[in-house]
Amino acid sequence: MTTTAPEAGRSPTRERPRPGRRPLTLRRRESRAGLALVTPTLLVVVAVIGIPIVWTIVLAFQRVRLATLRKTGLFGELTLDNFDRVLHTPGFAGTLWTTLVYSVGGTAGSILVGLVAALVVRRPFRGRTVVRASMLLPYVAPVVAMTFVWQVMLDPQLGIVNDWGRRFLGWDTPIPFLSQDSTALWTVIAFEAWRYFPFAFLFLLARLQAVPGELEEAARVDGATPTQQFRHILLPQLMPVIALLGVLRFIMTFNKFDDVYLLTGGSAGTEVVSVRVYQFLTARTDIGAAAAQAVVLAVVLIVFVAIYLRFFARRGEP
Repeated sequence: MTTTAPEAGRSPTRERPRPGRRPLTLRRRESRAGLALVTPTLLVVVAVIGIPIVWTIVLAFQRVRLATLRKTGLFGELTLDNFDRVLHTPGFAGTLWTTLVYSVGGTAGSILVGLVAALVVRRPFRGRTVVRASMLLPYVAPVVAMTFVWQVMLDPQLGIVNDWGRRFLGWDTPIPFLSQDSTALWTVIAFEAWRYFPFAFLFLLARLQAVPGELEEAARVDGATPTQQFRHILLPQLMPVIALLGVLRFIMTFNKFDDVYLLTGGSAGTEVVSVRVYQFLTARTDIGAAAAQAVVLAVVLIVFVAIYLRFFARRGEP
């Protein structure tokens, strides 16, 4: 059997692409590679966050007790009784109001203290690095240790605060800061502001250091006082960061459980929504009501975030 050589002047035929398949462009290959890299992380996020959220929402619409949890299916009998019981349980409105006061007070306090701290260490001085590092201690220290220190400091009999109050401020009787209705909530708010001001401090200090020095120098030459420089130069530069910190800290504080529970256990007028969810889950063993309470908490947060995005987020855009 003989083979014939291709005719002169004619190139050998190339294999044509299969009909219906388009060759991959560089952009499509990069998109597929990126999707392949992101997929493992996406699966982990879905498994760790997505599935618990869906399961919580499903439990919120079912009559589930701790004893019947194993027998509860995904598509069981759905009902709105959990939400009705949660919304009409005595103390719900008071708990929600306490949570709002605690969240707004803790958020505003942490941002205010963080702003003052950032202004203090903005300019170079001897030992500034040590001062900056020490300001991070409340945020990085274990919350159990910090709450224990505050409980000892504020103890009516052994605490240093009451001892100094009797010595230097003339207090007649010790003040039970963590067990008295008139002081417990404000004490917890003060703890929240003190513990989380380093979070705001880092953001605000970074923005302050990015402000051009020529602006303040020009204002100083024109005779502006330090207060006027802060009001008309620094504060407008900080407002987008303050707005972002406000919504972040509000969300974090609104969901806060460990600080309040470790300090007061939710007593003396400090029962926030997260502590109420915990009590529904443990004291009443009512998983459905606890899940419904968590869903209500999430809806309230979504409303506040939507308000922020609608009225405040666009103002920070250049």
